[in-house]
This record gives sequence, structure tokens and C-alpha cells, in this order.
Amino acid sequence: MATRQPEINFPKGGVLFIIAAVLLIILFSKSTVTIGPGEGGVIFETLGDGVNTEKTYGEGFHIVAPWNRMIVRKVRQQSITDEMNVLSVNGLEVKVSGTIWYEPEFSNLGLLIKTKGEDYERELLDPAINAAARSIFGRYTPEQLYSSKRDVIEQEILDEVQNVLKDQYLSVKRVLVEDVKLPSTIRIAIETKLKQEQESLEYEFRLSKAKKEAERQKIDAEGKAVANKILSASLTEKILQEKGIDATLELSKSPNSKVIVIGSGKDGLPIILGNQ
Repeated sequence: MATRQPEINFPKGGVLFIIAAVLLIILFSKSTVTIGPGEGGVIFETLGDGVNTEKTYGEGFHIVAPWNRMIVRKVRQQSITDEMNVLSVNGLEVKVSGTIWYEPEFSNLGLLIKTKGEDYERELLDPAINAAARSIFGRYTPEQLYSSKRDVIEQEILDEVQNVLKDQYLSVKRVLVEDVKLPSTIRIAIETKLKQEQESLEYEFRLSKAKKEAERQKIDAEGKAVANKILSASLTEKILQEKGIDATLELSKSPNSKVIVIGSGKDGLPIILGNQ
């Protein structure tokens, strides 16, 4: 004979409590948002006017009404790298790669998303960068793009992008042109020309240096010649005799043994005979 299992009866109040607790946990999980480091958030009011532009929420834990949604975006400085084909001033196609540093305005994040959408980089930043790059690169020759004008071009692109994005709640901080790729034949021709120009500058420098050294030596020699001429003109026969006598007197005071013959030397100067 089979035995009956005892029945477990939950009180109706307990079942309702469990259901309420589960619903409360689900509701709470949908009503809490954690915004990470370097991020900001704005509320999308489903039953209201959409994106609330009055307040931007910072990092940390936040409670949101379950019928609303927190839109979280990075608000720290960030960068995007892109590659595009542009035309130089003479119509040559050039492939350019670069990096842009930008930063959304924290206090105006709601206005940025409301007016430009959540994908504001694609909707706002990319078109501004592409238009500025094509406009600026179109002012220069391939040689200028490849060598001498990189810094100038970066600043001009930055200025133009900042002008386009003025009052658009998105700030561009820096533009870096990393690489300019030309057709190989054009690149080789430019590199050859630059090498020849460098060699010419080095030759001119060596030539200028040698010319300056020759001029220096000429001036030095002329100075010595003038000095010798002045010295020779000042050394009369009488002065030489007096200096010879003075030197003889000094030598006669020396302790070394010697014989001085007065008036027997050339020009009447004394002769000194000695073993030292």
C-alpha cells in the first residue's frame, strides 16, 4: 500500500511577499545606474520631453525612475584616428592619416545628444574633420604636404574645425597629421630633389666657411705687415746701439766669467767673450 507524501501549504501572504520581493529587486536593478570614471550621463525621460538638458550626472551611483533611461557617454578627452584620400592643389590624390583629440562639454552633454544624437562623433565630428582636411590639403603642393608644411597644416585644420564646431558643445583640442602617402614616383622625385637641395646647402656652407677663413688670414697677414713696418720705422741706429749697450751692461753683471771688449763689435757695440 503506497504511502502519501505530506503536503506543504504556503500561506497566501508568504507567496505574495515573495512575488513582491522579486518585483522589487527587478525594479531596483532597472532603477540604478553606475557611471564610471571619465563618463557623464543624461536622463532620457520616456514619459516626458526626451533628453533632459538641465543636468549632467557625474561618476558614481545614481537612482533613476524605472520608466526613464540614463544615457552614459565618455566626457574625458579622447581621440579618433582616420585615413582619407584628399587632393593637393594640382589635383594629385594623396592618402593622409591623422588623429584628432576631442572632448564633449560636460555641462552641455544633454544639449549635444539632444541636437546631434548619441552618435555625435559620426554625425558632427567626422564631417567637420573631413571637410576641413580636404579644404586645407587642397591649398598645398605634394612637396609641401610631404616635407615642410606639416605643422602649419595641422594648425590650419585645427582652426577650421574649431570654427565649424563653435557653439556645438564639442571641443577639438589637437590635430596630428601622422602620415602623408604619395604615389611612389612622386615621392622618389621629391626625396631626390630634397637630397640635392641639402647637398647644395652643405656645399654653399663649406664654400662660405673657406671664404671667411681666407679673409681672416688675409686680414691677419696685413695686420702683421703693418705692425712690422711700424716697428722697423721706429728702430733707428741710435736706438739699437742704446739697447745693445743696455743689454751688455746687464750681461756684465752676470756671475759667469767673461771678457767684455768695448767698442769692438759691429756698429761699435761691445763684444762679450766667456765660457758660459
